[in-house]
Amino acid sequence: MEKSRLDGRGLAILLGVTLLLAVNQIVVKVTNEGLQPVFFAGLRSALAVPFVAGWMIWKGRTPRYTPGTLGAGLLIGAVFAAEFLCLFMALDLTTVSRAAIIFYSMPVWLGLAAHFGLPGERLTPLRGVGLALAFAGTAWAILDRSGSGGQGSLAGDLYALGGAIGWAATAFIARRPRLAPVGPEMQLLWMVGVSAPILLIAAPLFGPLIRDIQPEHWAMLVFQAAIVVAGGFITWLWLLSRYSAATVASFSFLTPVLSLLFGWALMGEHLGPSILGSAALVAVGIILVNRRG
Repeated sequence: MEKSRLDGRGLAILLGVTLLLAVNQIVVKVTNEGLQPVFFAGLRSALAVPFVAGWMIWKGRTPRYTPGTLGAGLLIGAVFAAEFLCLFMALDLTTVSRAAIIFYSMPVWLGLAAHFGLPGERLTPLRGVGLALAFAGTAWAILDRSGSGGQGSLAGDLYALGGAIGWAATAFIARRPRLAPVGPEMQLLWMVGVSAPILLIAAPLFGPLIRDIQPEHWAMLVFQAAIVVAGGFITWLWLLSRYSAATVASFSFLTPVLSLLFGWALMGEHLGPSILGSAALVAVGIILVNRRG
């Protein structure tokens, strides 16, 4: 049964996923130094297929095709490919801070799509104010150059925006009646299984496949496939299947704030005082989104 508000368990799990996704921005940025971004994304999806399938078998949920889901499965896989092509390219062209803030504008696009296309997901005035405040917090962080880690390229910003819209689209498709009944694991298997060949075929269009590859880059690739995709993404899709899409998505605004902190601590990106104001707006926005009525 879907819950409109987060309980203690859901909150703890969602915060854990948020932290993992924030760390993931750093991992992708570093791995891009050794592997071309689109090739890296394709390898990650291909490697994730046995991890996701193995998880399903271990949990007693053998992967199986559900009649009538072919079109939706191919669609969500293609959108997933576009989402991560854009995100990995964004992290190659601009700072972690800027890419994360723009990419995690996703709840705005998902909230708008859900308002028109998902039963019971209409935006109330209070939720609308909450989403607006949370978006204002992320916008404040990106407009302050000292707080976002320096100048970013226009191409990188546009790729990040494309990734945000792609992420919202995958979440929207996952909640639609055609794919919702198959469960989060099977949804993710569709995503990685379809996106892998698309990304690997497209990769040569974006330059040499191998850069300055080091052993740690291969380790990060395995971490991406096993922990981020097979662990984090399955958990995120499970949260979407159990709680309101707008409620789950609103917590994604925490990730760019954490990414700013990690960018400062691990990569030397400058952290300006505006992060405190943006974090406050994000927190107030999340509270409003989760208020009753």
